[in-house]
Amino acid sequence: MKIRLIAVGQRPPAWVQEGYSDYVRRLPRDLPMELTEIAAPGRRGGNVDQARAAEAERLLAAIGAGDWVVALDERGKTWSTLALAEKLENWRMHGRDVTFLIGGADGLAPHCLERADHVLSLSAMTLPHALVRVVLAEQIYRAWTITIGHPYHRA
Repeated sequence: MKIRLIAVGQRPPAWVQEGYSDYVRRLPRDLPMELTEIAAPGRRGGNVDQARAAEAERLLAAIGAGDWVVALDERGKTWSTLALAEKLENWRMHGRDVTFLIGGADGLAPHCLERADHVLSLSAMTLPHALVRVVLAEQIYRAWTITIGHPYHRA
């Protein structure tokens, strides 16, 4: 099983890359996590719908054919870390790759949400999109430690 994180935006701050990379490095070889950055389209005329449609086209093209897709959206359901650990174990048992989608500044287009198997909210608060990469990587690492009984998660 492979985990993909497909995110709109390139060249995040160094602290984001360092935080994300730290948690990804901790994952075992049989649970690799890869990041695909999608360039944000230009905003000529400020048309939000056109920008989101262009982002969606690029995001959807990067998803593997048989991937389980989780779209991150503020209106999605929240999962506990234990629920994420259960889902991670279930995905691993079924051998399907999992793709997480992070939209741009204006969120994901409706057809990205329609393609998703789950729509997930990481918080009721609005988080910077770059920070979401770090939070998601940490939660995936934490979920993995729960599945193997590692003491990282002490709750």
